Amino acid sequence: MPINQTYANFSDLSYKTAVLVYTFALVMSLVSYTRSSEKTAGMTQTLIWLGLIIHGVSVVLRGLSANRFPWGNLYEYVATTTLIAMAVAAFIIQKRELRALWPWILTPVLALLFYNGTVLYSESAPVVPALRSFWLPFHVSVVSIGAGVGLISGAASLAYILRNKQPQGEETGIFGKLAKPLPSAKTLDMVAYRCGIWALPVFGLGIVLGALWAEAAWGRFWGWDPKETVSFVTWMLYAAYLHARSTAGWLAEKSAWINVLAFATMVFNLFFINQVVSGLHSYAGLN
Repeated sequence: MPINQTYANFSDLSYKTAVLVYTFALVMSLVSYTRSSEKTAGMTQTLIWLGLIIHGVSVVLRGLSANRFPWGNLYEYVATTTLIAMAVAAFIIQKRELRALWPWILTPVLALLFYNGTVLYSESAPVVPALRSFWLPFHVSVVSIGAGVGLISGAASLAYILRNKQPQGEETGIFGKLAKPLPSAKTLDMVAYRCGIWALPVFGLGIVLGALWAEAAWGRFWGWDPKETVSFVTWMLYAAYLHARSTAGWLAEKSAWINVLAFATMVFNLFFINQVVSGLHSYAGLN
């Protein structure tokens, strides 16, 4: 089916515009973070919602341009996952005490968007034959949701670790200044934990759907392909985090590090495994 180049061009323009708006939002959030400015905090929220809308338009137009679901390659997957992460964050960060989290979320999101739009960019085109499957929209969309929620959980855990080392009212040195605007350790821990509770089953369901697709495509549910293996390791780390977090005798900071490691493993799987390691999923980064 021919590509609608007009939709494709507007999708690319919307993507760049969303990155620009998110960048302004990051600047505003940093001003609010360092100066405790309610005005710039409000401006940050407005810019976030504007960027989110434009980001969503970009993803939708990419799908319309090729008349398919917009996650047929690595570029589209990252665009969708970051969209979900920002939507989840915008929903969670409505209380004023949580607005200090925006720099912690916008920084990794913008890094992903910039790398995605420069290194991973692919022009709108039909998907490769291997991805023309009934299972594609279900598997990839569910994994994207799990990854997006996992990003928020990991960022909150990282902020929690800093706050835990720099208790409120006892901040010292450079790290104390960095921690001062953050909410309490208890609040950050709760945000990370609640997102983790969602990330575990959703990401696990994505793996199960991938296994069903594998059985339909390759005649087996599981083959220890590099991407399958690292995905399973990531899911196990999220399970370990939730188990450690709810187990008496475990320090909360130790469990938070497991959560950060889980997200780092997910990012490793997304980029290194997809782009460097040869396997059955190697086409995931191609158009």
